[in-house]
Amino acid sequence: MSLQNWLEDGWLTEHQTSPQEIADLLTVAERDLNDCRAAKTARLSPDWQLNIAYNAALQVATAALAASGYRASREAHHYRVIQSLTHTIDADAGLVAQLDGFRKKRNISDYERSGMVSEQEAEEMLTLAENLRARVIEWLHTNHSELLQE
Repeated sequence: MSLQNWLEDGWLTEHQTSPQEIADLLTVAERDLNDCRAAKTARLSPDWQLNIAYNAALQVATAALAASGYRASREAHHYRVIQSLTHTIDADAGLVAQLDGFRKKRNISDYERSGMVSEQEAEEMLTLAENLRARVIEWLHTNHSELLQE
């Protein structure tokens, strides 16, 4: 399925982005990455560390989707944004599956049960978010440089 199919199925809406929107999303992601790094020394729980890093990854994935001319619909919003990475930055199934696994873990730790995220998982999510941010920025430079502010 392509993003156009997703649009036809109502999973996405067309969206005209701007350099300011992309900059704002990337700034939120950078803030969250910095906060996540600081959370370790502040002794925030691994649950919250994962949540912060996950949000950073979600913002950069949202930037890639916006640069491609779309916005995810409200229903299954996070899921669609994550899955869209295969169509926007040509992410492999392993990366998408790993990020989706963290999405599920984050949902459980946020809404159902605390203390289920390990320090190692929080660190893995931070590394994934940092790598995804770098990859999306590189993709933006190559494919949508007009959306990047100097």
